[in-house]
Amino acid sequence: MKRFGGQATFIDRDDINTDEIIPAKYLTEITKIALKPHLLEDLHLEGQLFDPQADEIQNANVLVTRSNFGCGSSREHAVWALEVNDINLVIGKSFARIFRQNMFNCGILAIELQQSDLDVLFAMPGEITISVDLELEAITAISDAPETEAHTSPFTLNGFDKKLVAAGGWLNFADQNY
Repeated sequence: MKRFGGQATFIDRDDINTDEIIPAKYLTEITKIALKPHLLEDLHLEGQLFDPQADEIQNANVLVTRSNFGCGSSREHAVWALEVNDINLVIGKSFARIFRQNMFNCGILAIELQQSDLDVLFAMPGEITISVDLELEAITAISDAPETEAHTSPFTLNGFDKKLVAAGGWLNFADQNY
């Protein structure tokens, strides 16, 4: 079974759209790897400098964000840009419906949490590592700050989406089951 988690990076904004995840000018690329250096390059955070080439983004396997992540167009390129950058988990309050399903189809876990759980994660000090127990539907976050650990409320996934991500995406699931 695929494992989900790793070093987390936090993007404290609602409504991050697919054009900000991967700009439309790269939609003509014919390989996923060509998308890799352009992940989040057009993201704007009010009052903050955002550098998509910073180590905290480049080394992350987990994105923690706010609500309506992946809104805008339904293009798969935005999910592919996450995939090729080794992002295996995105945590937020909500996701755009088609974007969320595209994530599961590519084997990337999308977890929706209550606002209070997100606030706990955003308030943790230091560098955060997040792990997911898919069977128990539980998240654990550990900080490199001394003795800082958080457990969120359980999340829920429907059975089919859980099978998709556990298999590593739709193609792997189909190979294993058909």
